[in-house]
Amino acid sequence: MNWKQQLQKPEMLLYVMAAAVPLSFASWRALINNFAVEQASFSGIEMGILQSLREVPGFLAFGVVFLLLLFREQTLATLSLIVLGIGTAATGFLPSVMGLYFTTVLMSVGFHYAETIQQSLSLQLIHKDHLPVVMGKQMAVGSFIGLFVFAAIYLFIEFFQFSYQTIYLLGGLTTVLMALYIYRAFPHFKGDAEQHKTLILRKNYWLYYLLTFLSGARRQIFVVFAGFLMVEKFNFSASEISILFLINGVLTIFVAPKIGRLVKVWGEKRALTFEYTGLIIIFTSYAFVDNVLFASMLYILDHVFFAMAIALKSYFKKIADPADFASTAGVAFSINHIAAVILPFALGFVWILSPSLVFLTGTGFAIFSLLLSQLVPRQPDQGFETILVRESS
Repeated sequence: MNWKQQLQKPEMLLYVMAAAVPLSFASWRALINNFAVEQASFSGIEMGILQSLREVPGFLAFGVVFLLLLFREQTLATLSLIVLGIGTAATGFLPSVMGLYFTTVLMSVGFHYAETIQQSLSLQLIHKDHLPVVMGKQMAVGSFIGLFVFAAIYLFIEFFQFSYQTIYLLGGLTTVLMALYIYRAFPHFKGDAEQHKTLILRKNYWLYYLLTFLSGARRQIFVVFAGFLMVEKFNFSASEISILFLINGVLTIFVAPKIGRLVKVWGEKRALTFEYTGLIIIFTSYAFVDNVLFASMLYILDHVFFAMAIALKSYFKKIADPADFASTAGVAFSINHIAAVILPFALGFVWILSPSLVFLTGTGFAIFSLLLSQLVPRQPDQGFETILVRESS
Protein backbone atom coordinates (compact mmCIF):
# COMPACT_ATOMS: atom_id res chain seq x y z
CA MET A 1 0.00 0.00 0.00
CA ASN A 2 1.57 3.35 -1.06
CA TRP A 3 1.56 6.56 0.94
CA LYS A 4 -1.44 8.11 -0.84
CA GLN A 5 -3.49 5.02 -0.07
CA GLN A 6 -2.41 5.24 3.57
CA LEU A 7 -3.81 8.78 3.71
CA GLN A 8 -7.23 7.38 2.84
CA LYS A 9 -7.30 5.55 6.16
CA PRO A 10 -8.77 7.43 9.14
CA GLU A 11 -6.28 5.75 11.47
CA MET A 12 -3.47 7.72 9.80
CA LEU A 13 -5.29 11.00 10.44
CA LEU A 14 -5.57 10.11 14.13
CA TYR A 15 -1.91 9.13 14.38
CA VAL A 16 -0.75 12.39 12.77
CA MET A 17 -2.99 14.39 15.11
CA ALA A 18 -1.55 12.43 18.05
CA ALA A 19 1.93 13.47 16.88
CA ALA A 20 1.07 17.14 16.29
CA VAL A 21 -0.18 17.87 19.82
CA PRO A 22 2.95 16.98 21.88
CA LEU A 23 5.24 18.96 19.57
CA SER A 24 3.79 22.07 21.19
CA PHE A 25 2.54 20.82 24.54
CA ALA A 26 5.70 18.91 25.47
CA SER A 27 7.76 22.00 24.56
CA TRP A 28 5.55 24.18 26.74
CA ARG A 29 5.58 21.76 29.68
CA ALA A 30 9.32 21.09 29.60
CA LEU A 31 10.30 24.76 29.87
CA ILE A 32 7.45 26.53 31.62
CA ASN A 33 8.75 26.34 35.21
CA ASN A 34 12.23 27.61 34.37
CA PHE A 35 10.94 30.20 31.91
CA ALA A 36 8.33 31.54 34.33
CA VAL A 37 10.84 31.92 37.17
CA GLU A 38 13.81 33.20 35.16
CA GLN A 39 12.03 35.43 32.64
CA ALA A 40 8.80 36.48 34.39
CA SER A 41 9.88 36.33 38.08
CA PHE A 42 7.07 33.96 39.05
CA SER A 43 6.55 32.91 42.65
CA GLY A 44 4.50 29.91 43.79
CA ILE A 45 1.37 32.08 43.84
CA GLU A 46 1.60 33.06 40.16
CA MET A 47 2.48 29.50 39.18
CA GLY A 48 -0.56 28.17 41.02
CA ILE A 49 -2.80 30.67 39.22
CA LEU A 50 -1.18 29.77 35.90
CA GLN A 51 -1.86 26.04 36.36
CA SER A 52 -5.45 26.72 37.40
CA LEU A 53 -6.01 28.88 34.33
CA ARG A 54 -4.54 26.11 32.18
CA GLU A 55 -7.28 23.73 33.33
CA VAL A 56 -10.21 26.10 32.66
CA PRO A 57 -10.40 25.38 28.88
CA GLY A 58 -10.59 21.66 29.70
CA PHE A 59 -13.57 22.35 31.93
CA LEU A 60 -15.15 24.33 29.06
CA ALA A 61 -14.46 21.65 26.43
CA PHE A 62 -18.21 21.19 25.89
CA GLY A 63 -17.98 24.37 23.79
CA VAL A 64 -16.72 22.18 20.94
CA VAL A 65 -20.34 21.20 20.30
CA PHE A 66 -21.36 24.77 19.48
CA LEU A 67 -18.35 25.33 17.21
CA LEU A 68 -19.55 22.38 15.14
CA LEU A 69 -22.38 24.65 14.03
CA LEU A 70 -19.74 26.70 12.20
CA PHE A 71 -17.05 24.18 11.22
CA ARG A 72 -16.74 20.60 10.14
CA GLU A 73 -15.00 18.50 12.75
CA GLN A 74 -11.74 17.93 10.87
CA THR A 75 -11.58 21.65 10.07
CA LEU A 76 -12.09 22.42 13.75
CA ALA A 77 -9.29 19.97 14.59
CA THR A 78 -6.98 21.90 12.25
CA LEU A 79 -7.95 25.24 13.81
CA SER A 80 -7.44 23.85 17.32
CA LEU A 81 -3.94 22.65 16.45
CA ILE A 82 -3.14 26.06 14.95
CA VAL A 83 -4.31 27.80 18.15
CA LEU A 84 -2.21 25.37 20.20
CA GLY A 85 0.82 26.10 18.03
CA ILE A 86 0.37 29.88 18.09
CA GLY A 87 -0.10 29.90 21.87
CA THR A 88 3.10 27.91 22.31
CA ALA A 89 5.10 29.94 19.78
CA ALA A 90 4.06 33.24 21.42
CA THR A 91 4.95 32.09 24.96
CA GLY A 92 8.61 33.07 24.75
CA PHE A 93 7.82 36.56 23.44
CA LEU A 94 5.55 37.58 26.34
CA PRO A 95 7.73 37.11 29.45
CA SER A 96 5.45 38.75 31.97
CA VAL A 97 2.79 37.59 34.41
CA MET A 98 -0.15 38.69 32.28
CA GLY A 99 1.62 37.64 29.09
CA LEU A 100 2.13 34.09 30.38
CA TYR A 101 -1.46 33.92 31.62
CA PHE A 102 -2.67 34.91 28.14
CA THR A 103 -0.45 32.53 26.16
CA THR A 104 -1.17 29.67 28.59
CA VAL A 105 -4.92 30.02 28.16
CA LEU A 106 -4.53 30.31 24.37
CA MET A 107 -2.31 27.22 24.24
CA SER A 108 -4.67 25.33 26.55
CA VAL A 109 -7.75 26.12 24.44
CA GLY A 110 -6.03 24.63 21.42
CA PHE A 111 -4.72 21.64 23.37
CA HIS A 112 -8.00 20.67 25.04
CA TYR A 113 -10.14 21.23 21.96
CA ALA A 114 -7.71 19.23 19.78
CA GLU A 115 -7.76 16.39 22.32
CA THR A 116 -11.56 16.49 22.51
CA ILE A 117 -11.97 16.34 18.74
CA GLN A 118 -9.38 13.59 18.44
CA GLN A 119 -11.38 11.50 20.91
CA SER A 120 -14.62 12.27 19.04
CA LEU A 121 -13.12 11.32 15.67
CA SER A 122 -11.71 8.10 17.15
CA LEU A 123 -15.18 7.12 18.33
CA GLN A 124 -16.78 8.01 15.00
CA LEU A 125 -14.27 6.64 12.50
CA ILE A 126 -12.91 3.46 14.10
CA HIS A 127 -14.94 0.28 14.43
CA LYS A 128 -15.69 -0.70 18.00
CA ASP A 129 -13.74 -3.95 17.66
CA HIS A 130 -10.57 -2.09 16.67
CA LEU A 131 -10.93 1.06 18.82
CA PRO A 132 -8.83 -0.12 21.82
CA VAL A 133 -5.92 -1.09 19.56
CA VAL A 134 -6.00 2.18 17.58
CA MET A 135 -6.23 4.28 20.76
CA GLY A 136 -3.30 2.38 22.24
CA LYS A 137 -1.23 3.18 19.15
CA GLN A 138 -2.25 6.86 19.38
CA MET A 139 -0.94 6.98 22.95
CA ALA A 140 2.30 5.34 21.81
CA VAL A 141 2.75 7.89 19.00
CA GLY A 142 2.15 10.78 21.39
CA SER A 143 4.65 9.40 23.91
CA PHE A 144 7.30 8.86 21.23
CA ILE A 145 6.97 12.42 19.95
CA GLY A 146 7.04 13.72 23.53
CA LEU A 147 10.32 11.90 24.15
CA PHE A 148 11.71 13.25 20.88
CA VAL A 149 10.81 16.80 21.96
CA PHE A 150 12.42 16.40 25.40
CA ALA A 151 15.61 15.05 23.80
CA ALA A 152 15.66 17.83 21.20
CA ILE A 153 15.21 20.51 23.88
CA TYR A 154 18.12 19.07 25.86
CA LEU A 155 20.35 19.23 22.75
CA PHE A 156 19.15 22.71 21.81
CA ILE A 157 19.95 24.08 25.27
CA GLU A 158 23.11 22.17 26.16
CA PHE A 159 24.91 22.18 22.80
CA PHE A 160 23.40 24.98 20.72
CA GLN A 161 22.44 27.48 23.46
CA PHE A 162 19.02 28.11 21.92
CA SER A 163 16.92 30.66 23.81
CA TYR A 164 13.54 29.88 25.35
CA GLN A 165 11.97 32.06 22.67
CA THR A 166 13.54 30.04 19.86
CA ILE A 167 12.52 26.67 21.29
CA TYR A 168 8.94 27.75 21.93
CA LEU A 169 8.78 29.20 18.41
CA LEU A 170 10.09 25.99 16.84
CA GLY A 171 7.67 23.77 18.77
CA GLY A 172 4.66 25.94 18.06
CA LEU A 173 5.36 26.50 14.37
CA THR A 174 5.94 22.77 13.81
CA THR A 175 2.46 22.06 15.17
CA VAL A 176 1.00 24.78 12.92
CA LEU A 177 2.72 23.25 9.88
CA MET A 178 1.42 19.79 10.75
CA ALA A 179 -2.08 21.22 11.15
CA LEU A 180 -1.90 22.70 7.66
CA TYR A 181 -0.61 19.37 6.34
CA ILE A 182 -3.57 17.56 7.92
CA TYR A 183 -5.97 20.02 6.29
CA ARG A 184 -4.41 19.60 2.85
CA ALA A 185 -3.43 15.92 2.81
CA PHE A 186 -6.37 14.04 4.28
CA PRO A 187 -9.85 13.64 2.81
CA HIS A 188 -12.86 14.54 4.91
CA PHE A 189 -13.79 11.31 6.67
CA LYS A 190 -17.40 10.70 7.63
CA GLY A 191 -18.66 8.55 10.44
CA ASP A 192 -21.77 6.42 10.43
CA ALA A 193 -24.04 9.20 11.71
CA GLU A 194 -24.42 12.96 11.49
CA GLN A 195 -23.33 14.43 14.82
CA HIS A 196 -25.67 16.36 17.10
CA LYS A 197 -24.84 20.06 17.29
CA THR A 198 -26.36 20.58 20.73
CA LEU A 199 -25.20 19.80 24.25
CA ILE A 200 -26.52 16.37 25.19
CA LEU A 201 -26.70 14.63 28.56
CA ARG A 202 -28.41 11.25 28.50
CA LYS A 203 -29.47 9.44 31.65
CA ASN A 204 -28.56 6.06 30.15
CA TYR A 205 -24.90 7.24 30.00
CA TRP A 206 -24.84 7.93 33.74
CA LEU A 207 -22.31 5.21 34.54
CA TYR A 208 -19.89 6.50 31.90
CA TYR A 209 -20.23 10.06 33.23
CA LEU A 210 -19.57 8.97 36.81
CA LEU A 211 -16.59 6.78 35.96
CA THR A 212 -15.19 9.66 33.87
CA PHE A 213 -15.47 12.06 36.82
CA LEU A 214 -13.76 9.61 39.17
CA SER A 215 -11.01 9.05 36.60
CA GLY A 216 -10.35 12.79 36.46
CA ALA A 217 -10.25 12.98 40.26
CA ARG A 218 -7.70 10.17 40.55
CA ARG A 219 -5.56 11.62 37.78
CA GLN A 220 -5.41 15.01 39.50
CA ILE A 221 -4.19 13.40 42.73
CA PHE A 222 -1.41 11.70 40.79
CA VAL A 223 -0.44 14.71 38.65
CA VAL A 224 -0.39 17.20 41.52
CA PHE A 225 0.69 15.19 44.54
CA ALA A 226 2.63 12.08 43.42
CA GLY A 227 5.47 14.13 41.97
CA PHE A 228 5.34 16.49 44.94
CA LEU A 229 5.76 13.48 47.25
CA MET A 230 8.88 12.41 45.36
CA VAL A 231 10.39 15.86 45.85
CA GLU A 232 9.27 16.66 49.40
CA LYS A 233 9.67 13.24 51.04
CA PHE A 234 12.43 11.64 48.97
CA ASN A 235 14.32 14.81 47.89
CA PHE A 236 14.23 14.05 44.16
CA SER A 237 16.06 16.59 42.04
CA ALA A 238 14.69 18.00 38.78
CA SER A 239 16.95 15.64 36.82
CA GLU A 240 15.73 12.61 38.79
CA ILE A 241 12.10 13.57 38.17
CA SER A 242 13.01 13.93 34.47
CA ILE A 243 14.36 10.37 34.49
CA LEU A 244 10.99 9.15 35.82
CA PHE A 245 9.26 11.04 32.98
CA LEU A 246 11.65 9.43 30.51
CA ILE A 247 10.96 5.92 31.85
CA ASN A 248 7.20 6.57 31.75
CA GLY A 249 7.39 7.78 28.15
CA VAL A 250 9.41 4.79 26.96
CA LEU A 251 7.07 2.35 28.71
CA THR A 252 4.00 4.00 27.19
CA ILE A 253 5.41 3.56 23.68
CA PHE A 254 5.62 -0.20 24.18
CA VAL A 255 2.87 -0.85 26.73
CA ALA A 256 -0.04 1.27 25.41
CA PRO A 257 -0.58 -0.76 22.20
CA LYS A 258 -0.44 -3.98 24.23
CA ILE A 259 -3.02 -2.60 26.67
CA GLY A 260 -5.24 -1.75 23.70
CA ARG A 261 -5.04 -5.34 22.50
CA LEU A 262 -5.64 -6.56 26.06
CA VAL A 263 -8.86 -4.54 26.32
CA LYS A 264 -9.99 -6.01 23.01
CA VAL A 265 -9.39 -9.57 24.26
CA TRP A 266 -10.52 -9.18 27.88
CA GLY A 267 -13.48 -6.88 27.32
CA GLU A 268 -14.16 -3.61 29.09
CA LYS A 269 -15.49 -4.95 32.40
CA ARG A 270 -12.51 -7.18 33.09
CA ALA A 271 -10.05 -4.47 32.02
CA LEU A 272 -11.70 -1.85 34.25
CA THR A 273 -11.75 -4.26 37.18
CA PHE A 274 -8.03 -4.89 36.72
CA GLU A 275 -7.31 -1.13 36.44
CA TYR A 276 -9.22 -0.11 39.56
CA THR A 277 -7.90 -2.99 41.65
CA GLY A 278 -4.37 -2.01 40.71
CA LEU A 279 -5.03 1.65 41.53
CA ILE A 280 -6.39 0.74 44.97
CA ILE A 281 -3.10 -0.99 45.71
CA ILE A 282 -1.02 1.86 44.25
CA PHE A 283 -2.75 4.72 46.07
CA THR A 284 -2.78 2.85 49.40
CA SER A 285 0.93 2.12 48.97
CA TYR A 286 1.61 5.81 48.25
CA ALA A 287 0.05 6.67 51.59
CA PHE A 288 2.58 4.62 53.58
CA VAL A 289 5.65 4.24 51.35
CA ASP A 290 9.03 4.94 52.97
CA ASN A 291 11.39 3.33 50.47
CA VAL A 292 12.59 5.49 47.60
CA LEU A 293 12.85 2.62 45.10
CA PHE A 294 9.36 1.39 45.95
CA ALA A 295 8.03 4.95 45.63
CA SER A 296 9.66 5.26 42.19
CA MET A 297 8.11 1.96 41.11
CA LEU A 298 4.68 3.19 42.25
CA TYR A 299 5.13 6.40 40.27
CA ILE A 300 5.94 4.45 37.11
CA LEU A 301 3.11 1.92 37.60
CA ASP A 302 0.65 4.72 38.27
CA HIS A 303 1.50 6.32 34.94
CA VAL A 304 1.25 3.01 33.07
CA PHE A 305 -2.25 2.51 34.44
CA PHE A 306 -3.32 5.74 32.68
CA ALA A 307 -3.34 3.74 29.46
CA MET A 308 -6.11 1.56 30.86
CA ALA A 309 -8.46 4.52 30.28
CA ILE A 310 -8.83 3.04 26.79
CA ALA A 311 -11.32 0.56 28.29
CA LEU A 312 -13.67 3.34 29.42
CA LYS A 313 -13.72 4.94 25.96
CA SER A 314 -14.27 1.54 24.35
CA TYR A 315 -17.22 0.96 26.71
CA PHE A 316 -18.79 4.25 25.65
CA LYS A 317 -18.27 3.45 21.95
CA LYS A 318 -20.37 0.31 22.40
CA ILE A 319 -23.27 1.83 24.38
CA ALA A 320 -23.67 5.20 22.66
CA ASP A 321 -25.80 6.42 19.80
CA PRO A 322 -23.24 7.20 17.04
CA ALA A 323 -24.74 10.67 16.65
CA ASP A 324 -23.77 11.48 20.25
CA PHE A 325 -20.01 10.98 19.93
CA ALA A 326 -18.96 14.60 19.30
CA SER A 327 -21.27 16.08 21.92
CA THR A 328 -20.37 13.52 24.58
CA ALA A 329 -16.63 13.85 23.92
CA GLY A 330 -16.87 17.52 24.91
CA VAL A 331 -19.11 16.79 27.87
CA ALA A 332 -16.77 14.02 29.07
CA PHE A 333 -13.74 16.32 28.91
CA SER A 334 -15.63 18.89 31.00
CA ILE A 335 -16.72 16.27 33.54
CA ASN A 336 -13.16 14.95 33.72
CA HIS A 337 -11.88 18.45 34.51
CA ILE A 338 -14.34 19.27 37.29
CA ALA A 339 -11.90 17.63 39.69
CA ALA A 340 -9.00 19.62 38.19
CA VAL A 341 -10.65 22.84 39.28
CA ILE A 342 -11.57 21.68 42.80
CA LEU A 343 -9.25 18.95 44.08
CA PRO A 344 -5.76 20.53 43.93
CA PHE A 345 -6.94 23.47 46.03
CA ALA A 346 -8.94 21.40 48.53
CA LEU A 347 -6.41 18.60 48.95
CA GLY A 348 -3.60 21.13 49.32
CA PHE A 349 -4.99 21.91 52.77
CA VAL A 350 -5.35 18.19 53.52
CA TRP A 351 -1.70 17.70 52.53
CA ILE A 352 -0.61 20.11 55.26
CA LEU A 353 -2.39 17.95 57.82
CA SER A 354 -1.54 14.52 56.39
CA PRO A 355 -0.03 13.61 53.00
CA SER A 356 -1.16 10.03 53.59
CA LEU A 357 -4.77 11.16 53.77
CA VAL A 358 -4.48 12.71 50.29
CA PHE A 359 -3.52 9.37 48.76
CA LEU A 360 -6.10 7.48 50.81
CA THR A 361 -8.65 9.83 49.22
CA GLY A 362 -7.39 8.47 45.90
CA THR A 363 -7.88 4.97 47.28
CA GLY A 364 -11.48 5.89 48.09
CA PHE A 365 -12.06 7.09 44.53
CA ALA A 366 -10.55 3.86 43.18
CA ILE A 367 -12.74 1.68 45.44
CA PHE A 368 -15.85 3.55 44.33
CA SER A 369 -14.75 3.11 40.69
CA LEU A 370 -14.22 -0.62 41.21
CA LEU A 371 -17.70 -1.04 42.67
CA LEU A 372 -19.28 0.92 39.82
CA SER A 373 -17.32 -1.02 37.19
CA GLN A 374 -19.13 -4.18 38.25
CA LEU A 375 -22.26 -2.64 36.72
CA VAL A 376 -20.63 -2.72 33.27
CA PRO A 377 -22.03 -5.64 31.23
CA ARG A 378 -19.59 -8.19 29.89
CA GLN A 379 -20.90 -7.35 26.42
CA PRO A 380 -22.17 -3.74 26.59
CA ASP A 381 -24.37 -2.45 23.79
CA GLN A 382 -26.95 0.22 23.05
CA GLY A 383 -29.89 -0.43 25.34
CA PHE A 384 -27.69 -2.59 27.59
CA GLU A 385 -25.52 0.10 29.17
CA THR A 386 -25.45 -1.45 32.65
CA ILE A 387 -26.40 -4.80 34.15
CA LEU A 388 -29.22 -2.97 35.94
CA VAL A 389 -30.98 -2.52 32.61
CA ARG A 390 -31.10 -6.27 31.99
CA GLU A 391 -32.15 -7.01 35.58
CA SER A 392 -35.04 -4.52 35.46
CA SER A 393 -36.32 -5.70 32.09
